[in-house]
Amino acid sequence: MEVKEIVEKTVNKVKNDKDLQEQFKKDPVKAVEKITGIDLPDDLVEKVIPAIKAKLAGGGIIDGIKNLL
Repeated sequence: MEVKEIVEKTVNKVKNDKDLQEQFKKDPVKAVEKITGIDLPDDLVEKVIPAIKAKLAGGGIIDGIKNLL
């Protein structure tokens, strides 16, 4: 699964599920792993979590990834 797919899948699920929203606030890595079923390696976590947070905050996926470049 690519970063974009992980971000989109997670954002869609978190937006529509209050329990997942709370879990994402407390432990975003575990929330993403639960949603995707993937044990995320550290280098992927560093890319995915900021992108998801940016997208949930109203920015686009590009906004979340810009800071990584």
